Amino acid sequence: MNSANQEFIRGTIKTIVLQLLAQKGRMYGYEITQSVDERTGGELILTFGALYPVLHKLEDEGLLITQSQEVDGRLRKYYQLTSMGSATAVRKAGEFERFIQLIKLLIRPSPNMAFGK
Repeated sequence: MNSANQEFIRGTIKTIVLQLLAQKGRMYGYEITQSVDERTGGELILTFGALYPVLHKLEDEGLLITQSQEVDGRLRKYYQLTSMGSATAVRKAGEFERFIQLIKLLIRPSPNMAFGK
């Protein structure tokens, strides 16, 4: 993964996590990192060091609940959106899509656009 991708992912981890949980229902940390890796063909890597502080922040904000479950003799912590988390996921997705549109306008302005007018 190139450093630009890593830089971009830092500002979008919250939105990524909310969207994955909205789509899958509940997930554990490793599953979230693997989903990002698989969906992007390895182009984006979500590290545990970046993921877990975001998960804890989302939980503190009341957007996630956790549930522990024993799997193969180990305790696994699952994360799931609250109703407020689901609403936030929808809102953040819309905000991010709008942001992408604005960035595209800056990167590829239409020929009709006149700057400074």
